[in-house]
Amino acid sequence: MAGFKLKVTPEMESLTDVCLSNSKMDVSLYGKYDVKRGLRDINGKGVLAGLTQISAIHSTDIVDGKVIPCEGRLYYRGYDIHELTQGFLKEGRFGFEEVAYLLLFGTLPDEKELASFRRILSEQRSLPRNFVRDVVMKAPSKDMINTLSRSVLTLYAYDTNADDTSLPNVLRQCLNLISVFPMLSVYGYHAYNHYIKGKSLYIHHPDPKLSVAENILRMLRPDKKYTHLEATILDLALVLHMEHGGGNNSTFTTHVVTSSGTDTYSAVAAALGSLKGPKHGGANIKVVKMFDEIKKEVKDWNDDEEVGNYLRKLLNREAFDKKGLIYGMGHAVYSISDPRAEIFKKFVEKLANEKGRTKDFALYNSVERLAPKIIAEERHIYKGVSANVDFYSGFVYSMLDLPTELYTPMFAIARIVGWSAHRMEELINMDKIIRPAYMNVKSVEDYITLEER
Repeated sequence: MAGFKLKVTPEMESLTDVCLSNSKMDVSLYGKYDVKRGLRDINGKGVLAGLTQISAIHSTDIVDGKVIPCEGRLYYRGYDIHELTQGFLKEGRFGFEEVAYLLLFGTLPDEKELASFRRILSEQRSLPRNFVRDVVMKAPSKDMINTLSRSVLTLYAYDTNADDTSLPNVLRQCLNLISVFPMLSVYGYHAYNHYIKGKSLYIHHPDPKLSVAENILRMLRPDKKYTHLEATILDLALVLHMEHGGGNNSTFTTHVVTSSGTDTYSAVAAALGSLKGPKHGGANIKVVKMFDEIKKEVKDWNDDEEVGNYLRKLLNREAFDKKGLIYGMGHAVYSISDPRAEIFKKFVEKLANEKGRTKDFALYNSVERLAPKIIAEERHIYKGVSANVDFYSGFVYSMLDLPTELYTPMFAIARIVGWSAHRMEELINMDKIIRPAYMNVKSVEDYITLEER
């Protein structure tokens, strides 16, 4: 397929210089006017911008009037994520549908309610006639989030009640999007893989009897086959990525856009645009690429000194992308531990054993163990640093043979549940459009006529 190319002209470069000279601000002004850059305090704590009952993140305790970092905790509708995941894992059940019900409706379903909800999701797991042919297969893109966004916005045109923001209608739209996100993502990848990369094309229909995780693997693989462990770990990954407080970038985007009174498809497309950013949903891809280079550059993966020296090179901008980061280490909120990473890690080793990648797992273990100490030494950071969920999720996806193009869409397939819950929460409680203030620091100028400029 021929690409559509527009070149950056010398005139555009010149105009960019004009833009830079007239738009760049003195960063000291943020401190002068006490502006919270990125809506975060100087210590990194997020500015309180709203209220929610959907999820909570706990990373500090108050001890003798002082804020002390603690083991990270994550709650979905008041339930500890450890207890939630252990609940369905111990009973050998897939948890996506059960936890989605909890986040959307605020209560854990009983057996009858869960069976009914699974049936509803299965019934909603369908696309308009010829949608895959006419929309997904047309103009395939190397970026699956862009493909997903285009599909979501096009679904607006097929919805005869698209602009109705009453709660029953929005719930209908959200349940449909939750159900079809896996199809749109996987089919979008197959279109890219066929039309751009020249590989064989597979379009497998989802099985109504299977869970979301099972159907993803079934639709993705040519032979539709997968192991129970593979489906279990993918299901767990989806649950852990499903929600993370109202303050993360894409969820906050959902609240902001929803507060304007716009339709569900526009709100979700905006959230997808936010998630696409490498500082948000694309972080696990960076982790995998970083480890690919570590494997090439470090000869003895069991030598702590050699591994440690490479980590120092990363921090000193001498290796990988020279950004000075060890990807997957550290989090904006958590310091001592990320509960999602802790839960994930217990199953990563099982999958590594099944896939014959125990050496890779040992290398990940070494980096997780060495990085906090090296970061503290090189950066003089006193706040704790630990592995976040992205540290292991990319490794898991690679063991599941998911193409890197689908890493961020996996995040979206999970997070659409959280976005939907927050959209409905905003609609239920909304009374004002979210409109923060920006301070203008440009002086007033006298107008100059065109001939005098």
